[in-house]
Amino acid sequence: MFFPRARRRTSKFFHLSYHNPDNELYGHGPDDLQLVLLWIVIFTAMRVLVMEYLLDPIARYNGIRTRKGLVRFKEQAWLVMYCTCSWSLGMYIMYHSQFWFNLNGLWKDWPIRETTGLHKWYYIVQWAFYVQQIIVVNIEEKRKDYVQMFTHHIFTCALIFLSYGYYQMRVGTMILCIMDIVDIVLPSAKLFKYLGYTSACDFTSIIFAITWFVTRHVFYPMVIWSVYKHTPTTMVPGCHLNDGSVIPPSDPRFEEQGGNQLWSNILQSYINRDGPVCWSPALRHSFLFLLIALQLIICLWSITIAKIIWKVAIGENAEDARSGDEGGDTEDEIDMELANVTHPINGIKSSHDLPAIEEEVGVDALSYKCRKRTSSTRTTSRSSGISISGHGDKKELLGRIGCDKPV
Repeated sequence: MFFPRARRRTSKFFHLSYHNPDNELYGHGPDDLQLVLLWIVIFTAMRVLVMEYLLDPIARYNGIRTRKGLVRFKEQAWLVMYCTCSWSLGMYIMYHSQFWFNLNGLWKDWPIRETTGLHKWYYIVQWAFYVQQIIVVNIEEKRKDYVQMFTHHIFTCALIFLSYGYYQMRVGTMILCIMDIVDIVLPSAKLFKYLGYTSACDFTSIIFAITWFVTRHVFYPMVIWSVYKHTPTTMVPGCHLNDGSVIPPSDPRFEEQGGNQLWSNILQSYINRDGPVCWSPALRHSFLFLLIALQLIICLWSITIAKIIWKVAIGENAEDARSGDEGGDTEDEIDMELANVTHPINGIKSSHDLPAIEEEVGVDALSYKCRKRTSSTRTTSRSSGISISGHGDKKELLGRIGCDKPV
């Protein structure tokens, strides 16, 4: 940015590549990977900044104090914020396209080697987000469905990578919109749960169950069916040259152009963006395999959701399927609660910002909410706002009030 002689190399990280000034459209190519890398870094930074400086104060203001509660709230709120933006933009792009409520339009005029700048930017940003999600699931505390989430993100990144290289951004955009809507509703239900809005949580959970079934088991299978049904007739078999001509499979040049080579065709925009792109039944079966594999993962989640709904229907308590087995609150969480104990004399809440009140009081006058401790090896110097002579050690103080052992 600051060294003009270096811009021919660094500009690829900051701008969309392969701009065509004649029609104001953008092509595909390997230089786009550098913009993906930049957005992985941007999302990593944005996630930290938004969670720590925006969502953390909001969570604390609404009464969330435990470490686990703060982490869960910030993770889900960040997901809602991003997916709301990405889903809205994706729906806007689809609404102004020829495949809006027209599955056959997904495959017309293929291969489309150039697209609008907005559509290309949306696809690259989505690609970077899901790559960054692979990093996130390994940073967060492991959940019960870690394997499913990790595998889901791997499949999603693979589909985006392959569809972008094979000029199939339209079907990729539709699938991303189908997936993103659920990632708005479910985290919203969790946020209502963390904030204590039970009725809103229950209502949003119902909306989630309906949305999950409609999008994952109706709309998404319709896309798979369209790949199976429409592509053999709408997408012209053969090798499509850059000048618009097509070499049919019956022509001996079809094999010479690599018509039956799987990877060289799928990765054509990365290898030779001006070369021929071929379509054959083998490629169709490969995309069907990946899409169906993703559907199988979705079915595993659907079984878990069905179990939760059944527990609710028979009156049992249902837990978040993604909650990890972290056990009880840690000592950090207990310290945080002790730092907000109400003073028994004047009724104020103590905190680190308030000066310590030194006053002789009877032990019987103290009122602490004792919670189960999972660790007692670490000592802290955090003040509870009450100073009792001879009882500076927290463990000794807890012993005097009967909380020296786990309840």
